[in-house]
Amino acid sequence: MARTTSADVARASGVSRTTVSYVLNGRGGSSISAGTRERVVEAARRLGYAPSAAARALRTGRSDLVLCVLPDWPIGPVVDSLLEHLTEELAARGMAMLVHHGRDRRPLADLWRAVDVRAVVGLAPFAPEDEQAMRRAGIRVLATAAGAVAGPGAAEGAQMQTGRLQVEHLAARGHRTLGYAATADRRVEAFAEQRLAGARRACAELGLAGPRVEPVALDLAAAVAAVRSWRGARPAVTAVAAYNDEVALAVLAGLRAEGLRVPQDVAVVGVDDIPAARLAVPALTTVAQSVDVQARHLVARLVADLEGAAEDPAPPEDLLAVVVRETTRPVGDPTR
Repeated sequence: MARTTSADVARASGVSRTTVSYVLNGRGGSSISAGTRERVVEAARRLGYAPSAAARALRTGRSDLVLCVLPDWPIGPVVDSLLEHLTEELAARGMAMLVHHGRDRRPLADLWRAVDVRAVVGLAPFAPEDEQAMRRAGIRVLATAAGAVAGPGAAEGAQMQTGRLQVEHLAARGHRTLGYAATADRRVEAFAEQRLAGARRACAELGLAGPRVEPVALDLAAAVAAVRSWRGARPAVTAVAAYNDEVALAVLAGLRAEGLRVPQDVAVVGVDDIPAARLAVPALTTVAQSVDVQARHLVARLVADLEGAAEDPAPPEDLLAVVVRETTRPVGDPTR
């Protein structure tokens, strides 16, 4: 089926293509009656016509499309929510977002040369040659830090803060011997290393031994092996900080399989506050991220750059918070 053009709209509404262009592209400087405008808009709606983005870019000298480059990360609830919030924030400013996933191994230049974009947002740093090429092509580039979805905190990255919050929470509950359930997914190695580093730093500052680290794949056998290692240690591990909620849920399954009670025998805390965390039995304590706040900050940084602002917006504070549920009841508390 042939694509509907402005000429089709002009014929259907009985006006010139120039008039169609004035009406549908919101151009001023022409006295067009309200009746004519309504007739053009109705014809365009009935025919399913939308102005060409490429033509609009040529006319205005800029594209309304923002390319978001997503690294080779697993697409879980947090990333999905971030992309949704970014799309909404950009749409509110008259821009649209196109997502490119890093699993496509073609050079990034192949994409931005084929798609007319106003800016490129990277959720991880770009290769220097890619960033230089984009800037030479007149494309605005915004790349976030490797260890954080948004800007870093005052003293340490958001991922290190995540590990710190987990340990501080468990220590406040009376736990002195901790385990750490590391992810087996190498695609998120940068996040994993920083979260673990934050946990280790917090242990050192609190006078605790470093956490006993065990990799936990998302299967029962791996979780049981980790649980046996933690409980076989002397002294035995009484609380586990997990890389994220999915890993924490695997740990809960391993503890259950070994006949251990949560939190009476072992407490567990995850990261991300995914929906399943609230539905787990017992419900999972976790570190939640303010994804909507991070998305607004990213878009604010992008808009500031597009408008030539002298300074970036200040990074948001209090992006992370411990959501306390049943898996970390205080040691010695007889209530559930």
